[in-house]
Amino acid sequence: MAQRLVIICTHGADDPERATIPFVMSTTAQAMDIEVVMCFQADGVTLASKGVAERVAAPSFPPLKDLVAAYCEAGGKLLVCGPCVQSRKIDPKNDLIAGASVVNAATFVKECIDATNVLNY
Repeated sequence: MAQRLVIICTHGADDPERATIPFVMSTTAQAMDIEVVMCFQADGVTLASKGVAERVAAPSFPPLKDLVAAYCEAGGKLLVCGPCVQSRKIDPKNDLIAGASVVNAATFVKECIDATNVLNY
């Protein structure tokens, strides 16, 4: 069985370190040939919005925009909570970055059940 990691992100740009670390872990896992799925909930959904990653920088870490680009270029999936997007008035068709998909709770549960491991930030 191939290793599969789900990383759940619940923090947004207001906490640069907690916004960046999940992408550091994701790109590291990809470099180790581990399949990664990132799930965004609560304020974490804002990280999948256009222009946000360009404004986030945590000391001692690579810029978030570079990590997001590397993750997506390596084929990473970005799953974004539908109700969380709605409550923040994010337009799923116009405001999300390429590769982000709005999903429901059942999709998150299925991804976690199918994963080898799940990390939550």
